[in-house]
Amino acid sequence: MLIDLNRYQGDGYVSLKDVAQRENISKKYLEQIVPVLNRSGILCANRGYQGGYRLASPADQISVYDVLKATEGSLACVACLEEHAMPCERREFCPTLPVWKKFDELVKDYFSKITLQDMIQQQGEE
Repeated sequence: MLIDLNRYQGDGYVSLKDVAQRENISKKYLEQIVPVLNRSGILCANRGYQGGYRLASPADQISVYDVLKATEGSLACVACLEEHAMPCERREFCPTLPVWKKFDELVKDYFSKITLQDMIQQQGEE
């Protein structure tokens, strides 16, 4: 959806109906994720005549990590690494925590380096 918006927004807003048709995605599904993306600052909305949605920032400034965090919430692979995790009494002695911390860092680092623009360029190369 975000790549479609980047492609068709021009100087205006794009309707969900148009995105749904072009991308073969349920409009109802798009209606569920749009508020989340709008609240997170990834999208801008405009109501009324010629209303719709557009990216709030250029595609090269929106990382895949930003989108995943907005839509999925925490990407932590174990509960103790979540943002507002309850303190774990085993944290100091947990033999697996360093492994999960490193994995968490790798995931964040990897997805933070990929932008929507990167995905658009890769799609164009294929």
